[in-house]
Amino acid sequence: MPTDQQIEGPRNGSMLSSDEISFGSMLTTLRREKKSFLLPPFCAALAAAATAFLIPPQYTAEAVILTPQQAQPSLSAMAQLSGGGAGLAGLSLLSGFGLRNPSDLYVGILQSRTIIDAVIVRFNLKAVYNVEGFYGARKRLVRNTSIKAGKDTLIHIEVSDRDARRAADLANAYVSELASQNSTVALTEASQRRLFFEQQLVKEKDLLAKAEVDLRDTQRVTGLVVPTGQAEAMMRSISQLHAEILSRQAQLAGLKTYVADENPRLQRLTREIGALQSELATLENGAHVAGKPEVPVGELPQAGLEYIRRLREVKYHESLFEGLSKQYEAARLDEAKAAPLIQVIDRAVTPEKKSWPPRALIVAGSTLLAAIATAVWIIAKEETPA
Repeated sequence: MPTDQQIEGPRNGSMLSSDEISFGSMLTTLRREKKSFLLPPFCAALAAAATAFLIPPQYTAEAVILTPQQAQPSLSAMAQLSGGGAGLAGLSLLSGFGLRNPSDLYVGILQSRTIIDAVIVRFNLKAVYNVEGFYGARKRLVRNTSIKAGKDTLIHIEVSDRDARRAADLANAYVSELASQNSTVALTEASQRRLFFEQQLVKEKDLLAKAEVDLRDTQRVTGLVVPTGQAEAMMRSISQLHAEILSRQAQLAGLKTYVADENPRLQRLTREIGALQSELATLENGAHVAGKPEVPVGELPQAGLEYIRRLREVKYHESLFEGLSKQYEAARLDEAKAAPLIQVIDRAVTPEKKSWPPRALIVAGSTLLAAIATAVWIIAKEETPA
């Protein structure tokens, strides 16, 4: 009685033999049906070749530009030179867009509707693409255009078209429209800043003039021109008057001991003492006469306070006027500057070879698929029982 190992050995051998016979039978079948096997792939190759040659060729042109670098704002540069950069750090927002990669900004501008429509109008692409409106022309142009920014700060602009020359012209047109749009945007932003500071400067100039007039009127009314100096002078005058009065009173007391009241010298001394006392009373508690520098001591605190307020207002507007003047001059410099230069690394040239369709790949792929499908069909037909 045969063992399990003896049975298993022939079984495995028969399975291998069956597989070999099956693969060999497929090859035999394909050789026998050689005409049937070769004809469909041949026909598929002819059809694919005819189709590939009927597809209109596309040519791709490429232009490469360097990402334009933003110029440093004039006010920021002036602040750094003068050591005041910390106080004007916020002004960097006037020209910066806060992008991690500046190339993203220019890729966005290149893909904007304004530039796309300008290119469509320049080359009359509505007629070229046989569409009626801008919408259809935009879709076709966007589909045929590739704009990418690389890590090397270069922007690649690829445009495909049936006309090789027009493909190059379209790619170069994107570059020229970017330069035009970039110049317009930069000029508008700088002009708006210059106009804003100009208007603020005019207003502040009027406010400064009004503050100066108010200070002049305050000086005229109060009589204070240099409060500290005038106060010291007033105190010295009062002290001198007190000393004069005491001296004359002493003389008067001495005269009364040996002359009569009708004595002319005694009467003159009495009148002098009265005049000095009247002048002292005026300086201490009298009313100030507008236009005169002598200010009564009783009015000095209020007059000094009024003067300080008006002087502070003048200094405030002077500082503000000076700051606005610097910003206005910086805005004028930024407006005079040219926009960031668009530097072309590779200008698009007329492509010599088509980029589409890949005719050899279409023919080879169609032939291979037809051969596989034919082989499967022949082998399936042979193994199917009659």
